[in-house]
Amino acid sequence: MFEESTMAKVAFLGLGVMGGPMAGHLAKKGGHDVTVYNRTTPKAEAWVKTYGGAFAPTPRQAVEGAEIVFACVGNDDDLRSVVLGDDGALSGMKPGAIFVDHTTASAEVARELAAAAEAKGLGFIDAPVSGGQAGAENGVLTVMCGGEASTYAKVEGAIGAYARACRLMGPVGAGQLTKMVNQICIAGLVQGLSEGVHFAKRAGLDVEAVLDVISKGAAGSWQMENRGKTMNQGKFDFGFAVDWMRKDLGILLDEARRNGAKLPVSALVDQFYAEVQAMGGNRWDTSSLVARLER
Repeated sequence: MFEESTMAKVAFLGLGVMGGPMAGHLAKKGGHDVTVYNRTTPKAEAWVKTYGGAFAPTPRQAVEGAEIVFACVGNDDDLRSVVLGDDGALSGMKPGAIFVDHTTASAEVARELAAAAEAKGLGFIDAPVSGGQAGAENGVLTVMCGGEASTYAKVEGAIGAYARACRLMGPVGAGQLTKMVNQICIAGLVQGLSEGVHFAKRAGLDVEAVLDVISKGAAGSWQMENRGKTMNQGKFDFGFAVDWMRKDLGILLDEARRNGAKLPVSALVDQFYAEVQAMGGNRWDTSSLVARLER
């Protein structure tokens, strides 16, 4: 359970399919005074119309006076663009404020930005999330954090506005490393489920009946419950896109090359997703691995 969070002045940078709903929960459920920033102003204007609060034209202006600054953008370079530089968040944050990064990024950039924050007397938590678009919209994300325990304690309550689970995993970078483990596990699981659905079809079985019965046993998983039937139906418009999964797999495979971890299945599934991209499935969700088996 999360400790109740007192109302605070906060900022949220990045209003995509994840960030927009997360910022909305901070305003509505958390009761916080939220100022937002997005690269495209119309999206920020639309957010304010829906949730209240305010928007600013630059990250620096958005974070003025904020006690906590949240961000959820695309990748390492996107993150640097909203954090560093004259118009970046670190230039506008008040001493003692804390930056919480929900972007799925590298552990390296987390450590880089944490050092930049510390030099300015600011706190930093890397806090990637799992649960996809539905989890963000329903406020039930899982959040994996890295940073100082005393800093984490100051932001956990606010994170509770859009999370059902949040845990400090270790020092800065540990959140990102934990998210990499999450993606490793998902990659292999979705490939196995894809092969199972494909095999059941070729064997002439009633696929939905098969999934219904095996989901009650050891083969059961979130992916099977939520994506098995839609995979069988060839529907792939359920949030987390192949392009983003390949970005995440690239990050974790780079990290594995550094730490010596052996990830043969993850590397193979990454290439399978490349095939899905070549089929035009860049924006299909990750369950589209089955499509390459049925070409």
